[in-house]
Amino acid sequence: MATNNEIQIARENLAAAYRLADKFGFNEGIDNHFTMVVPNQNDRFLLIPYGLHWSEVTASILMIVDGTGTRIEGEGFVEPSAFHIHNAIHMTRPDATCVMHCHPPYPLALCMIEEGRLEYADQNACRFYGKIAYDDDYRGGALDEDEGSRIANAFRDYDVLFMANHGITVAGTSVAHAWEQLYFLNRACQAQVLAMSTGRALKKIPESIVKSVAQQIETEGSGGAANHHRHFTALKRLLEPEQPNYRN
Repeated sequence: MATNNEIQIARENLAAAYRLADKFGFNEGIDNHFTMVVPNQNDRFLLIPYGLHWSEVTASILMIVDGTGTRIEGEGFVEPSAFHIHNAIHMTRPDATCVMHCHPPYPLALCMIEEGRLEYADQNACRFYGKIAYDDDYRGGALDEDEGSRIANAFRDYDVLFMANHGITVAGTSVAHAWEQLYFLNRACQAQVLAMSTGRALKKIPESIVKSVAQQIETEGSGGAANHHRHFTALKRLLEPEQPNYRN
């Protein structure tokens, strides 16, 4: 079993991710959802109560939900699509400690294009080589177990799922890892949408170079493998002066 301190750290990190996502404009009103598996309790995860704005999230207000959708700790409404998407992914992907589902405008714009794909045309995009799955079959909200399972099957063992006409889902081995993926995915999509808006053809990077850059980013010696922790820690420092109550 996890210690109280381990669970508190998990709560603080997920609360910080919600606050930062609001700060970066990744949220959509009170909708969308991030979850994190409770340390050493793979059948339970932390989830925001539906109706809470992401700028209001604190560590203690996060609910703990089990694999049936039952609240184990906390108060609030367990929004069905949040439960079905995240529960299915957590159940099929033990490595997906943190799952982030949201609709940032630039990734969403690519999800709205026929056969929309992230193109390897800038360095940020290269980091996602071999890590993206695409679900081109939009079926409405994930309001039941079958749709959650379908989404999880589309995700398979990738880090990112582009969901046509819907949004994106990102998985990570920690909150910091998932955040790193979400942040740079948004940057890559933003650059691509801006470049496409010029009407000029994208200058795509040869696959051999894309693969090489992806490997460089993942190489421990380059600092890439640890960068997500450094990045997330730095961003939490930015929250401290203005929103220290996220830890409460």
